[in-house]
Amino acid sequence: MGTTSRVFLSLGSNLGDRKAILADAVRALAALPETAVTAVSRPYDTAPWGVADQPRFLNAAAEIETALGPLELLNAMKALETGLGRRPGPRWGPRVLDVDIVLFGDTVMDTPELTLPHPRFRERAFVLAPLAEIAPDAPDPVSGKTVAELLALLPDAERASAAPVGPPAGTA
Repeated sequence: MGTTSRVFLSLGSNLGDRKAILADAVRALAALPETAVTAVSRPYDTAPWGVADQPRFLNAAAEIETALGPLELLNAMKALETGLGRRPGPRWGPRVLDVDIVLFGDTVMDTPELTLPHPRFRERAFVLAPLAEIAPDAPDPVSGKTVAELLALLPDAERASAAPVGPPAGTA
């Protein structure tokens, strides 16, 4: 692998066998060219965000090292989602798999295709709680705060909305 970036992803599923889908997603990440999965959180049972009338989610965070650029990785994530059964649907609606790039090293960008860091990750316990499990000291290049600091800033009820369940995603 050439020069690599440390990237943090948020994975979520609320349709089908959510645990198996997250495990399949981690395996698919590991199979990407010039990419290695270096850490995976436990799954977290979370309430849906945005559209309340849908099944609960399992969310997890993954850390990867990749030589892919941000847009190459975005395209790979879209293909991974589709390959594991995601179909077009309403924004924030139910989905087999959702993979978001949360942090891509210290990259800050805002294009029609991709905004980094993820524009709403600082307000979502379902992203921050799993991420804090595997990378509490990862810095947000915009705010300068660590993931653990961002999680601590959330209201108590929001922090309590993400509860870990079972071993890390992608394991038995």
